Amino acid sequence: MNDTIKNKLTLLPEQPGCYLMKDRQGTIIYVGKAKILKNRVKSYFTGSHDGKTFRLVNEIEDFEYIVTSSDIEALVLELNLIKKYDPKYNVMLKDDKSYPFIKLTHERHPRLITTRKVKKDKGKYFGPYPNVHSANETKKLLDRIYPLRKCSTLPDRVCLYYHLEQCLAPCILEVKDEEYRTIIDGITRFLNGGYKEIKKELTLKMSAAAEELDFERAKEYRDRIAHIEATMEKQKMTTTDFTDRDVFGYAFDKGWMCVQVFFIRQGKLIERDVSMFPIYNEPEEEILTYLGQFYTKENHFKPKEILLPDTVSVELVEALLEVKVLKPQRGQKKELVKLASKNAVIALTEKFSLIERDEERTIKAVENLGQALGIYTPHRIEAFDNSNIQGTNPVSAMIVFIDGKAEKREYRKYKIKSVEGPDDYESMREAVRRRYTRVLKEGLPLADLIIIDGGKGHVEAVRDVLENELGLEVPIAGLVKDDKHRTSQLLYGNPLEIIALARNSQAFYLLQRIQDEVHRFAITFHRQLRGKTAFQSILDDIPGIGEKRKKNLLKAFGSVKKLKEATLEEITTIGIPENVAKELVEKLKD
Repeated sequence: MNDTIKNKLTLLPEQPGCYLMKDRQGTIIYVGKAKILKNRVKSYFTGSHDGKTFRLVNEIEDFEYIVTSSDIEALVLELNLIKKYDPKYNVMLKDDKSYPFIKLTHERHPRLITTRKVKKDKGKYFGPYPNVHSANETKKLLDRIYPLRKCSTLPDRVCLYYHLEQCLAPCILEVKDEEYRTIIDGITRFLNGGYKEIKKELTLKMSAAAEELDFERAKEYRDRIAHIEATMEKQKMTTTDFTDRDVFGYAFDKGWMCVQVFFIRQGKLIERDVSMFPIYNEPEEEILTYLGQFYTKENHFKPKEILLPDTVSVELVEALLEVKVLKPQRGQKKELVKLASKNAVIALTEKFSLIERDEERTIKAVENLGQALGIYTPHRIEAFDNSNIQGTNPVSAMIVFIDGKAEKREYRKYKIKSVEGPDDYESMREAVRRRYTRVLKEGLPLADLIIIDGGKGHVEAVRDVLENELGLEVPIAGLVKDDKHRTSQLLYGNPLEIIALARNSQAFYLLQRIQDEVHRFAITFHRQLRGKTAFQSILDDIPGIGEKRKKNLLKAFGSVKKLKEATLEEITTIGIPENVAKELVEKLKD
């Protein structure tokens, strides 16, 4: 579990919502929902897991979440997100990744069916519904109440449903259009809110059955009521008018603004966009600028309708975007705007908390280090390390940390030129001399603290170069490693002494990061250099012979040994100039 995840886990809200797990590439690999986000997401990173969950957790490098108003909203949103991203760890949900609808078919003898596909076939679609089981149960309830045909093709005789008074038997009887219109109007009213009357009737029937001790029928009525409640419960993450709209909510604090956009397409929330940026103007003005950039610079699709909070000017936005803009005052649309704003507040709070935690690891760690050394806060720290194998390909490397963060653009590499054999002290002298001669010559910023990956001898060698050769007075500290190559001691002062730092302090962790980074940078450079020299040839030292001519020579003669036996004429016949060929022959003789 990395630091990003550790920090985010402490900031999770105790509210329902969806979470999206990401791998190191930023790909969403799992989408889930939770009644309490904090508890559910934390459970992935605590305790033991089975094989599949263990593999999932091992791949997680980051996560994000969306807060919802209820668990049923979280479920609908989860299905939307799974449908959009098709995460590999949600394979078990692939069969249910589209929404269930109740459809009233457009036929001479209409039927009531459940479907996952919405087509332009003049049929009436009701939904989508978050639970296919409840949708099917509601359809069964409607089948009992409204006697439409159940068969896909008309048979030549009546079926059982006719005898149960659940079908008008259009297969053998004439059914008038008026009768169908009455049934269709009844179903439409039921699915658009009239179910409350049916629910009231069922409640009365349930009580009557219970009084008559007919508990089987009372249980059936109770189950029907429960199914109606589960299916017909309205939730804000899905609308029933199928209008494409964008819902904006925003929050601002401490010079920062967060804008959350919910993209609703075909009545479903399919995606959200989160923007976090510093503001230098009034929030109402900044949001107008943001909206203009969002649809022009970012090339976002303009929906039929945009929902905004009360503080934004509708007239200005409509004139700017030429789209219908609303500031809803009540109802479902108002709840959507409130929910977007709620997510913006949470995201902004999380950012400030993360900034605060980041400061603990960076700038405050630097301040504490300065206090421990008795110097001004070392905002700019430069660290040096050497790398070689038995004196071959010696290199040095310098890294820069500014306010506790690596500034990789200012890293520098040094090929050691003046040192023969394995001499760590002289290698460090050369690298430091070259670095700070250039700093003085070009007027570059000087380090507040220089850290040397080494002990007393390395520090004294660097001090001699800086003070006696260059006339610079810069605090110098040494980092000593233990036998397991871990940061062990901090040396500082004149004479040098061990500076005590708590092993669990952020200042000590900062020194560990610096030492690990400079070692990584130096050894990587050394490996690159060693890799190049491992494939060098005697031909590389001859002027006029580059990679292309070298390949041609080796291709023609097979090896340097056979090339040595070749005559001048044989070498020139493959396109090598005579003067270069003579130089080559002389070199090979030597």
